[in-house]
Amino acid sequence: MKKNGHDAPHPIRQSRNDRWVKILSYAFVGLFGLICLYPLLLTVTVSFTPESVIASDGYRLFPREWTLDTYTYIFAHSGARILKSYGVTVLITGVGTLGAMLVTCMISYAISLKEMRYRNVIAFICNFTSIFSAGLVPWYVVCVNWYNLRDSIFALIIPAMFSVWNMFLMRTYFSAISPSLYDAAKIDGAGHWTIFFKVALPLSTTALLTVGMMYALSYWNDWWHALMFISDRNLYPLQYYLYSIVSNVNAISSGRVPSGAAASIRLPAETVKMAVTIITIGPIIFLYPFVQRYFVRGIMTGAVKE
Repeated sequence: MKKNGHDAPHPIRQSRNDRWVKILSYAFVGLFGLICLYPLLLTVTVSFTPESVIASDGYRLFPREWTLDTYTYIFAHSGARILKSYGVTVLITGVGTLGAMLVTCMISYAISLKEMRYRNVIAFICNFTSIFSAGLVPWYVVCVNWYNLRDSIFALIIPAMFSVWNMFLMRTYFSAISPSLYDAAKIDGAGHWTIFFKVALPLSTTALLTVGMMYALSYWNDWWHALMFISDRNLYPLQYYLYSIVSNVNAISSGRVPSGAAASIRLPAETVKMAVTIITIGPIIFLYPFVQRYFVRGIMTGAVKE
């Protein structure tokens, strides 16, 4: 079979080549997935391994003994506190993500409009603050003395409510929207608020899901603001409370605690670290498949149809 003077590939041979390419692609992706999954599986198994076995055998994917002592210790001594910390974390993650998305999208939409005066100046000021900052001490003084964020739930929400990088990402998506859509909405009598909520946001679903996921993970994993501003244990988020558990266990196990009964206690220091990790990431692992589904739906919704 010839085409334009050259031998055309045989259909059966072409089909076999495509099959091998597909097999090799699946094998490569599967191997890469196993490599990424291995640390998580190792963390799970180590959390169920006795401390003495880790001391003698090290970290193993299939330990010779299994135990629930670490989880029993954590929930027996801190079960109620962990549940309360979960509630605080869920609250700041939900409220913080919604607030951060609203603030970020509003300023991104504003500076994406070419007719807006001084939009480049505003973008420069935002970018300047991400490169040069006043430092930790002035930031702490402003948050505590001016905004009174000491021992307040707002101390875990407001300082992390705006990201310059996310703002520029959203501005890129808003800038890619055809101005003719805005003009058509203006002809129909829509103002900027209507255009923002009914035109710009629905056409930027992919960016909204991406930036929202970044903000949610940032709030969920945040412990720094609790360390800086929170001394009330009732306001401890999950990450900071579990961090304090690990710190206390390490201090007791290493003998840094003063003499007494606590100094002679042998606690599962290594397995506590892994168990705390599992307790922390558990909800995210179960939530991610649902978020991924909406993320794919957002890609399809934001696609341009010709």
